[in-house]
Amino acid sequence: MNTKLQIFNEKKVRTAWDAEAEEWYFSVVDVVAVLTDSDYSAARKYWKVLKGRLNAEGSELVTKCYQLKLPAADGKMRLTDVLDTKGVLRLVQSIPSPKAEPFKMWLAKVGAERLDEIADPEKAIQRGVEYYRAKGYPESWINQRMKAIEVRKHLTDEWSARGIETSKEYAILTSEMTKAWSGMTVSEYKEYKGLHKENLRDNMTDIELV
Repeated sequence: MNTKLQIFNEKKVRTAWDAEAEEWYFSVVDVVAVLTDSDYSAARKYWKVLKGRLNAEGSELVTKCYQLKLPAADGKMRLTDVLDTKGVLRLVQSIPSPKAEPFKMWLAKVGAERLDEIADPEKAIQRGVEYYRAKGYPESWINQRMKAIEVRKHLTDEWSARGIETSKEYAILTSEMTKAWSGMTVSEYKEYKGLHKENLRDNMTDIELV
């Protein structure tokens, strides 16, 4: 599964895309944080209490709750309670919130955009450009970033053809290449730039991208 950080009203929602089932899975705690307008710690406690109540009621929502490895605040992949889109909609019904309807619309939009991107991958590129523009990046940087993504795709395709399969193997090769030109591994480079979960290449200058 491919993990992706989605944004709803400036709040982060961790997601995972199941290509075979063509379904999104959403971090339950992140969804609770959005609906209750609380931080991660408070949302986790809220979900623990709600999960216990739903379980006592025999709700199917709990049985349909899975665990997937998603990136945690410390950057490590940790098992996290997730629900598919239908499950999240049922969760929304269990939490009184003025954000319920806007969140439902956001869910529909996320799903529609992903299916559009599968049918026409160019739309994913266009959305990427729009995202960078919204973040205030200059056009010259955006053009260089898009070129870097294209080059990266060719590189990873070549690695895949030569037997590289796991994300860990890709990360090791990427780190070695980064160290070769910068003198730092990816983790060291992110620490140097003061980054945590952010994408390193999204925080590089034009020269660094080249």
